[in-house]
Amino acid sequence: MVILKREILSQKLTILIWGLAIGIMVGACVLIYPEMQSQMDNIGEMMSSLGGFTKAFGMDKLNFGTLTGFYAIECGNMLGIGGAFFAAIMAVTALMKEERDRTAEFLLTHPVSRVRVITEKLISVFVNIILMNLIVLACAVLPLLVIEGEVEWGVILLFHFAFLLLQFEVAGICFGISAFIGRFGAGIGIGVAAVFYFMNLISNISSSAKVLKYITPYGYTDGATIANSHHLEGKYMLPGMCFMVIGIVLAYVKYTRKDIRA
Repeated sequence: MVILKREILSQKLTILIWGLAIGIMVGACVLIYPEMQSQMDNIGEMMSSLGGFTKAFGMDKLNFGTLTGFYAIECGNMLGIGGAFFAAIMAVTALMKEERDRTAEFLLTHPVSRVRVITEKLISVFVNIILMNLIVLACAVLPLLVIEGEVEWGVILLFHFAFLLLQFEVAGICFGISAFIGRFGAGIGIGVAAVFYFMNLISNISSSAKVLKYITPYGYTDGATIANSHHLEGKYMLPGMCFMVIGIVLAYVKYTRKDIRA
């Protein structure tokens, strides 16, 4: 488990920075909710008149005036974008960086198989994502404990669980990509996450593009669905988990056969 420990320790500052950055923004949104609550009716009317923009962010199916609705929209966007970018960067650079940093020769000349290298790096990616999400959750829970009003803890935790699964899926796909590339990893990872995000916006606006919900991991993190039905939509989640597994399998197949530059 030497590789696993090294990978986690080498990313501890990155995990802390991303976790606090996303968590503080989420916490700040929670804290300003009581100040904005009296104006929510006017804001809701204004949002409902924006047409496609309202549909894109799911604001046509949520009550923006409730804490749960406000959290799903405002905090959900931060978790969705920031978390996906973090997961993508962690995963897409995991295998690639050995070639980029010219450390592959040092690592692979040790009595350790490539399968073990891949496995420990994959576990480290998931552990890093979990640690980052724990920081975000702590930053979100503390403000929720001090503000007035009823908090639907089950729904809030389900939001965070949905975005954790989203990050796992993005990480699995980007981990597979990492085995095929030797540079430009961060940019490619962010690009993948951004494409998924915009797929979801398009599928929300256009009924003819609903099929994109089966491709983008944002399909099962829809705040309105979670808030109204209190569950994740399996018909969107199952394909996503399959994409994650396919990405991981491709990483093993490619990296174990790859001619790695020292």
